[in-house]
Amino acid sequence: MAFAQQNISTGANPGTDPIRVMVVDDAVVIRGLLSRWLDADPGLSVVGSHRNGKLAVDDIEKSNPDVVVLDIEMPEMDGMTALPLMLAKKRDLVVIMASTLTRRNAEISLKALSLGASDYVPKPESTSEVTTSVDFRRELIDKVKALGARARRMRGPARTMRAETNAGRTASQAPVGRLTTPARPATSLRPGAGAAAPSALKTKPYSAVKPRILAIGSSTGGPQALQQVMKEIGTAMHDVPVVITQHMPPTFTAILAEHVGKAALRPSKEGEDGEVIKPGNIYVAPGGKHMILEKDAGSVKIRLTDGEPVNFCKPAVDPLFDSVAKIYGSATLGLILTGMGHDGAAGVKTISAGGGSVITQDEATSVVWGMPGAAANTGMCSDILPLPEIGPKVARILKGGGAR
Repeated sequence: MAFAQQNISTGANPGTDPIRVMVVDDAVVIRGLLSRWLDADPGLSVVGSHRNGKLAVDDIEKSNPDVVVLDIEMPEMDGMTALPLMLAKKRDLVVIMASTLTRRNAEISLKALSLGASDYVPKPESTSEVTTSVDFRRELIDKVKALGARARRMRGPARTMRAETNAGRTASQAPVGRLTTPARPATSLRPGAGAAAPSALKTKPYSAVKPRILAIGSSTGGPQALQQVMKEIGTAMHDVPVVITQHMPPTFTAILAEHVGKAALRPSKEGEDGEVIKPGNIYVAPGGKHMILEKDAGSVKIRLTDGEPVNFCKPAVDPLFDSVAKIYGSATLGLILTGMGHDGAAGVKTISAGGGSVITQDEATSVVWGMPGAAANTGMCSDILPLPEIGPKVARILKGGGAR
């Protein structure tokens, strides 16, 4: 799939226990195939394989998985029914929904994220396509490893549910996919947050120019983060267009546009080729296409391109950021939210070189600190903030109130 993530090394460290995975799918061929793929990775271990949600829920305490790959449509108990029951038994469980690319399944997958699922992986339509899709296999393994490793870090040294229960759970152990903000660890890479981290990262002053556009890039965990940010800035963006690249396949991006529009109470849609962007409107890059902006006869228009993936992604953040910086210069405000890989880091440098400003999400509140971490490490961001602080800060800047 063109939207597959970059292959990254995020599994268990050498010498540590493999991440424990459960696969739940009613199709025996798919269930067996996914189990073999996952079990073949030295950082992963499949501890359970079930044909419906009821069997999986009943086995959570015994198998004690770190991650569950959960199909949506199954007999006896479907994935949406099983999801809350699984999280009730193990509240820091990572659940990754697996569904085909239909509008109904896309809607269900995004609803699952709001109910505590950590992410989703879109499955090819047929069994034969699943079997031959290198990109699907890579995306599945990358997400299981990245999200499983983060859940273990958040959990701390406790290795069993009994130990977790006896020790008592803290706010930082909330499910990865939820909007609950975890407690920031002492080593969070945010200026002023820890002893070693501040010296590792640099920031630059904000532009003194009021933004005329907001450009956002996000990936894993992005749908929830986007809705939280857009809810905060809806009233502040009346004279500024917002353009978004979220790593998502077709169908999913159209539904995401609807969701962020509802959160912001603003018009929101997938960008269309040749469309003139308007202040107060939100435009989401459609899955499978790169979205860039071009200036044409005094107007700024959307261009959709069908080129090769950039940073293993399509749509990608870097092309959008580069085009925005070229047009708006110091009046550009960029935002990098949670996600795997490093897409957007080069675009951050371009925006900075043009005099614009970029805010990136901090490690503690990111589902995966890949994209925002890469952006932060450029030294070209103006702020590295926890998610709850990003919306209010962006709203203040868009209103012309300054960054401080």
